[in-house]
Amino acid sequence: MKFPYDILGNIALVKFKEKTSVKEKERFANSLLHNNKSIKTVLEKSGRFKGRLRKQQTRWIAGEKTKEVLYKENGCVFRFNIDKTYFSPRLSNERKEIAQKVKAGDSVLVMFAGVGPYGIVIAKNSRAGRVYFNEINKEANKYAEMNISLNNVKGKVILLKGDIKNIAKKISKVWVSVRGTLVPHKFDVIVMPRPQLKDSFLREAFTLSKKGTRVFYYDFCKEEEIEDIVKRIKKDATKYKKEIKVLNIKKAGEIAPYKYRIRVDFIVLN
Repeated sequence: MKFPYDILGNIALVKFKEKTSVKEKERFANSLLHNNKSIKTVLEKSGRFKGRLRKQQTRWIAGEKTKEVLYKENGCVFRFNIDKTYFSPRLSNERKEIAQKVKAGDSVLVMFAGVGPYGIVIAKNSRAGRVYFNEINKEANKYAEMNISLNNVKGKVILLKGDIKNIAKKISKVWVSVRGTLVPHKFDVIVMPRPQLKDSFLREAFTLSKKGTRVFYYDFCKEEEIEDIVKRIKKDATKYKKEIKVLNIKKAGEIAPYKYRIRVDFIVLN
């Protein structure tokens, strides 16, 4: 029997059906190890991503006993712990597409950056002036710093640690220096690969936007709810005294039957 799985560098993450026997799991895991020499460890996905930190639970099945991944995409390399940090290999094309939309000299802010994939892919695959990214998960920040070094983007990528709500309040009012680099009050591009939370964080995005800022906003919904999300974005724009123009609405992957990750691209007009 075959089971769905993702490959993250040296680790295969398998989603087994309920009541699959231990022997059957081990048999499938060992076949993966045998048929794909790049896979060194097979883990079972035992829980969904939870909360703002987007942590999940996995269980070791076969191979080397590790949960640390070394993963490559878009000319970049990332190291992270699969249980302690969030990373989706399925967003590889999304990250590349966003990088292609960044213009020369743009100042870019990536919220909810995890171990840094969006920010580092943009830095390596665009002519952005400087890329700032933010993450609240302390463990993810440790790996983000490691990944900045691994990809030789020190100086071009600046890590802003902590809650984006607090950071937005601070940098919108005073000049903040991070390792000798002044963080801008407003950004040319804001990327928002949000976790599944009720808070839209659009207040923070609008606080840090200016005329011409392009925002790439991610959300999760059913097909019939897409228009509601667009209306909510426009409503929040009005609430925070911003005028926007929606440029594109894209389904960026199916996350469950009839439920999608969507991306709404819009530009701030004032």
